[in-house]
Amino acid sequence: MSLGAAQALLQFATLYGAAGFGVGVAFLVFGLDRCDPAARGAYGFRPLLLPGLILLWPLVLWRWLARAGVEH
Repeated sequence: MSLGAAQALLQFATLYGAAGFGVGVAFLVFGLDRCDPAARGAYGFRPLLLPGLILLWPLVLWRWLARAGVEH
């Protein structure tokens, strides 16, 4: 792998992780209570969800928008 390809891959992973972190935090603050009523007031487990939300952020965002009734 060339140095340029490695840098591009690292930059992609960084941007993907940053976008995932943003979507994950937004979902934990604003969306989790709406998607799962049983999660209301249960703030202790929310940080445990963040790694999975970072990795699966496109799916989380898609499902969150679909549940909110936004056409995609």
